[in-house]
Amino acid sequence: MVETDWDTAMEAVAGRTRELVAERGPSSVGFYTTGQLFLEEYYTLGLIAHGGIGTNHVDGNTRLCTATAAAALKESFGCDGQPGSYTDIDHADTICLYGHNMAETQTVLWTRILDRLAGPNPPQLVCVDPRLTPVAEAARVHLAPRPGTNVMLMNALLREILDHGWVDRDYLEAHTVGFAELSKMLDGYTVERAAEVCGVPPSDLREAARIIGAAERLLSTVLQGFYQSHQATAAAVQVNNVHIVRGMLGKAGCGILQMNGQPTAQNTRECGADGDLPAFRNWSNDAHIADLARVWNIDPMDIPHYTSPTHAMQIMRYVEDGSIRFLYVTATNPAVSMPELRRMREILSQDRLFLVVQDIFLSETAQLADVVLPAATWGEKTGTFTNVDRTVHLSEKAVEPPGEARADLEILLDYARRLDLRDKDGAPLVKWRTAEEAFDGWRECTRGRPCDYTGLSYDKLRGGSGIQWPCNDEHPDGAEHIYVAGDFWSHPDHCESYGRDMVTGAPVEPSEYRSLNPDGKAILKAAEYLPPHEMPSEEFPFQLITGRTLYHFHTRTKTGRAPQLQAAAPEVWVEASAADAEEQGWTEGDLLRVTTPRGEVSARLRVSGIRQGVLFLPFHYGYWDTDAGHRPDGSDGRAANELTLTDWDPASKQPIFKTAAAAAHRIGAAEGPSLAPTTTGSRPVTTEVPATSGGPTALAEERFENTGAAR
Repeated sequence: MVETDWDTAMEAVAGRTRELVAERGPSSVGFYTTGQLFLEEYYTLGLIAHGGIGTNHVDGNTRLCTATAAAALKESFGCDGQPGSYTDIDHADTICLYGHNMAETQTVLWTRILDRLAGPNPPQLVCVDPRLTPVAEAARVHLAPRPGTNVMLMNALLREILDHGWVDRDYLEAHTVGFAELSKMLDGYTVERAAEVCGVPPSDLREAARIIGAAERLLSTVLQGFYQSHQATAAAVQVNNVHIVRGMLGKAGCGILQMNGQPTAQNTRECGADGDLPAFRNWSNDAHIADLARVWNIDPMDIPHYTSPTHAMQIMRYVEDGSIRFLYVTATNPAVSMPELRRMREILSQDRLFLVVQDIFLSETAQLADVVLPAATWGEKTGTFTNVDRTVHLSEKAVEPPGEARADLEILLDYARRLDLRDKDGAPLVKWRTAEEAFDGWRECTRGRPCDYTGLSYDKLRGGSGIQWPCNDEHPDGAEHIYVAGDFWSHPDHCESYGRDMVTGAPVEPSEYRSLNPDGKAILKAAEYLPPHEMPSEEFPFQLITGRTLYHFHTRTKTGRAPQLQAAAPEVWVEASAADAEEQGWTEGDLLRVTTPRGEVSARLRVSGIRQGVLFLPFHYGYWDTDAGHRPDGSDGRAANELTLTDWDPASKQPIFKTAAAAAHRIGAAEGPSLAPTTTGSRPVTTEVPATSGGPTALAEERFENTGAAR
């Protein structure tokens, strides 16, 4: 890398784009973005890529964490967008958390649940998680299934609910299709069968079903334990089915939050910066394409819609085979976050690939790039962002960006100008120059769509705590709930998606969807349980899952530079159960080598409350703060994704991070306990481990210094 000026860098980026589009066509260009930009930046990127360059290869790292949230909502309701609201926590009498360690992934939201638990009339909690997380400890029932068996578990719960008559027959008759097929498919899913397959006590399954069936105000949340596992969409859809058969939608305390894992993941999906089109338009509905072309003032044929937009894993395959020669990566780090990292490094290191990385730190991916563009972070620019419950916020610039860093919007506008993108009248395609102007352009794009922003403005968003879409003439102050009284966005003329086969991933034909759901009702979709693709064996006897810890975010490019956070979780660890540790002769703090057919990682052992037969690795730890820089040095791998497999859910295309077959062997004796946090899901089973100490304490500083991390 050599330092240069903005004009040289941007001309190199735009010049290579122009060359490739002229020589090889728009499909030689791909964009891989994030869940951490502002709405205005996503919308601008979507316009440049889809409407200007004309490439179909656009996706975000939201594909790795919450693509299944969108897919499951589309399958059940024909459209993305959360039915529930955060305020449902204040009213629910039962809260179910499916694969969602909220205490570590949405800590502020978890405090809201803790307030309910400590107050009058506390709700009952049901937790589904193979680890003994803080959520599991607070739950009335904790179900810890084998990884990859979520569909079996959900089908058994649904069968119990149906068998006991805990259903709203009037709601089913008036507002749903597919109940007969669902009921028939559930015939074989007994509690006893599920208990055997999932490895959970049948009494716990029955008690969980009873609590859900008796709830008067039911709230469910879903996250990575379902989304990143086998049959992800099918499992998340069954959570929707629970609410549909119980009529628990569209009223206080009754909601579904198919959660997001990043602060602006909802905007990635809304604005067309991932595998969708802006404002939840349907890529296979010609009327929707024509309407988007009207908004952008371009020819409908200029918008690629011959098939659905390319998902991230397929984008990387196209890079691998050479059909994509230009990849623009924004605010994400695939060299650590993608599965099967050895393969990913080879893909991103190709000489024929022109790799652009726009970020705030020199990440592992940036170290592989041809051009690195220094971007401003959230407090150094202005824009809006939308929470998972559809609440839109305005974030105004607090400080100037350092050095020559620029806001992402400013960089994208410069890129569009250099490409000289034009509408069909010859005017600039991107017609705004400020964030507020971009927001106004987005408002018009949403008119009449489910995520209608037309009643919002920067002035209206100032001074409050956010407004929930839809916000328009009908809902001038926003809407706390959608799908009130069975009013869905699933009509064939309006829906964002006609759905997919949840086994093959094949899109449902428009005529088939219209025949199934001509009146736009909620769709009950059945799902048969299928075993995971990679099962334990004699050589690889464990199941490996990856996940997060409270103290770090994604690939640690920001949190690893905060001394207090780094001190609380300074190095990678591997969790195993007490039973497995005893059987293998391991003790707390032993150095283990964890292997799969794809790679190996060395980590200190934490003996935790995880279920037997399962290993856990946090996925945050890459190599930017090591001598290696962007890749492991010999056998010293520490990134969990050295081990994960290239496989994805057929419907949502989300990679599977939680069912790899693995082996583990001790390669070094303990020199004390693991430095894994003790205040989280990695809490040790023994009381002899010193408590985690974040903050500016002497112990924290000592732990931080001992890791050798860069300051």
